Amino acid sequence: MLYQIISLLLEVAAGVLGGASLLRLYMQYQRIPMSTRSGNPLGRFVFALTDWLVLPLRRVVPALGRWDLASLVAAYLVELTQFLLLWLLTGFDGGLFAVPILAVFGLLRLALSGLTGLVIIYAVLSWVQTQSVLADVIERLCAPPLMPIRRFLPLVGGIDLSPLVLLVLLQVAAILLGHLQGLALLAT
Repeated sequence: MLYQIISLLLEVAAGVLGGASLLRLYMQYQRIPMSTRSGNPLGRFVFALTDWLVLPLRRVVPALGRWDLASLVAAYLVELTQFLLLWLLTGFDGGLFAVPILAVFGLLRLALSGLTGLVIIYAVLSWVQTQSVLADVIERLCAPPLMPIRRFLPLVGGIDLSPLVLLVLLQVAAILLGHLQGLALLAT
């Protein structure tokens, strides 16, 4: 029972911090203003949550074009720490070499979950037609993965079903990722 509680707490903490690091990476790639002057509350939250980890990494990890690799490395280190602590809690059950592999799959799962959450929030906000900075940011984050689907899927009775299709595709990707993780762990 104690292991389950600690595991849950570690998953929540790693999800929030790692997810914020991935969101920082994606928002910077999309060139969404995140400064205090931009009025973007999500950007301010992400900066406040991740600056302590990302800024020192930037001294060592350079950006690659528009990709802020320090944010990606930060998210990976958070996942790696989570799985390392869980490995220690299980009494070194399994090999240490599986921990970095689990961290990679954890990072991919976190990206899929984060995009799923963004699409759900986008869909709900599209129903209520809010005019806010946050709604604009969410729309800009969801537009790139929705665009290819919208090219092939017309509006149905004036309703955009592309978010639903994307959610289904993300769930399929999560299932495939789980299967690949199982295969990778069996191979190690």
